[in-house]
Amino acid sequence: MRRGLWLILIGIAFNFLGYYLMEGDEIKYGWAMIIGTIAFGVGFLLIIYSLIRKMDRNALLKGRSSETEE
Repeated sequence: MRRGLWLILIGIAFNFLGYYLMEGDEIKYGWAMIIGTIAFGVGFLLIIYSLIRKMDRNALLKGRSSETEE
């Protein structure tokens, strides 16, 4: 989950860098925007994936504890 948060922050930073470079009519702003968007997307997917894994793990542990009680 930490990796996902870091990637989201890096993505936001690169997008802001892209907007800053766009105002100065620099050619290279597009690369910063692309990297920022991809980093943000991957970070978001990593966070969603880690949350789904935590919910699945809790469900498995609850199921195993109910099996041992029976």
